[in-house]
Amino acid sequence: MRHPIQERALELIHGERERSYGPPEVSFAVIGRLWAALLGVEDIPPERVGLMMTALKLARENHRHGTDNLTDAVGYLVNVARVHEARQRENERSHR
Repeated sequence: MRHPIQERALELIHGERERSYGPPEVSFAVIGRLWAALLGVEDIPPERVGLMMTALKLARENHRHGTDNLTDAVGYLVNVARVHEARQRENERSHR
């Protein structure tokens, strides 16, 4: 049985957020390139972007509880897993 926060996070990342921003492996890659350019560093990998966004939500939750912080943190972590899965699929395709 899933927790309501988990249910809501999954609804968002597979629905509204993906329709608005695209799949995480694409949107997180764009964010990583933009952050890297602003910081003057090498590209930030998409999975690191997801972890950094999770950290932002944890910092906000540490300051003041908000269900949206927890929902978004769960969503970002699931999207990190999705980025890894997309990379694995791409690696498998390229090795055929």
